[in-house]
Amino acid sequence: MRYTMTGSGSPLVLLHGWPQTSWSWQPVIPALAGQHTVITLDLPGLGGSDPTTAGYDKATTARLVRQAVNNLGYTQVALLGHDLGAMVAFNYARDYPTEVTRIGVVEGPLPGFGLEDLYGISWHFLFNASPAPIPETIMDDDEVSTYLGMLFEKAQHPELIAQDVYFGAYENPDKRSAGYEYYRAFVTDAADYQEHAESKRLEIPVMAMGAEHVFGSLVAESFQQVADDVRTVLAPDSGHWIPEENPDFFGDCALLFFGPSTGTPASPEFAGCAP
Repeated sequence: MRYTMTGSGSPLVLLHGWPQTSWSWQPVIPALAGQHTVITLDLPGLGGSDPTTAGYDKATTARLVRQAVNNLGYTQVALLGHDLGAMVAFNYARDYPTEVTRIGVVEGPLPGFGLEDLYGISWHFLFNASPAPIPETIMDDDEVSTYLGMLFEKAQHPELIAQDVYFGAYENPDKRSAGYEYYRAFVTDAADYQEHAESKRLEIPVMAMGAEHVFGSLVAESFQQVADDVRTVLAPDSGHWIPEENPDFFGDCALLFFGPSTGTPASPEFAGCAP
């Protein structure tokens, strides 16, 4: 699995979403690396990581990510996930509770606990989840920038998103297919989350961030059904891609939540970021 590490301090693992790669964290890494050893990973099958035959459900993905983190020498970490990465972070923390100190989940409600209610926002949810080879056949290499560009242009600040990086990353049909598999696994994920919602509730702190004009408080409302200590954060002046669209707010919030700061938030919008 492709990874990068930078900085020093307590380990913080960053997990990206679709249709992005670990590059999505570039705007916030300098701030976070001042206090943490930041580990960024390309999820299996995406970016520079090889595909997996183990499956793309989030429990399996979390196991593979944990394996990679353990191989780097870390057995206890904090996790910060965006979009699909939020689901993977949840599984990692839920399934290996003694190895995760706290998690941040960003713009990623859980399947089975609210995500399906948002499918009307964009047709890409059901398109990506269509059985193979429907999306694989419809989406050609030359159409990637049109498809992904449509999603990015809905952002508050599309000009701040590294769109060309992601267009290049998903021009490979194998990467696109892996992305679809993550969506096809939502049904399996939902069943897993619902089955263990009470028996495996998270007890560690969860910072649930939603973009003010996209998922908003729905992220926290989703995670409140599977975790006991959920803090609601609304990211201002941003679309779905918060780390790139508003990196200053994102970085300041993350540094508050993951520490080492123990101070009082400077303004009400940071209240949910408090340690």
